Amino acid sequence: MFEQIVPGLVGEREMKVAVENTAKHLGSGNVSVLATPEMVRLMEGAAVRAVDHLLPDGYRTVGIRVDVRHLAATPLGMTVRAQAKLLAVDGRKLTFQVEAFDEREKIGEGIHERMIIDVTKFKQRVEAKRTGA
Repeated sequence: MFEQIVPGLVGEREMKVAVENTAKHLGSGNVSVLATPEMVRLMEGAAVRAVDHLLPDGYRTVGIRVDVRHLAATPLGMTVRAQAKLLAVDGRKLTFQVEAFDEREKIGEGIHERMIIDVTKFKQRVEAKRTGA
């Protein structure tokens, strides 16, 4: 069912650092540089771009693990590019190498895992949890 999901797939996302992406704005620090949670969001988005479009209707991926290092600060106005490369497929679990770069240097790296889910079943479990059923 997921035969198109194979190691080597790559996805990318890009963003320009704006005030709403800074550590100061998000409360994850007191400086106006790219916040670590925003770098992680970009990395996750790159992983989604690598695989979700290849899944059958009704299936998507959700993040289950993030292990990254934020290596360097990126100031307001600079463009950041994240890349996710699929390293391994273990049933429905996907493992990605993720990296992020600004216009000058590598700013982040790590591992990100995602799980392939059946969206309908996932929503049913979430609703059951919400209602206590």
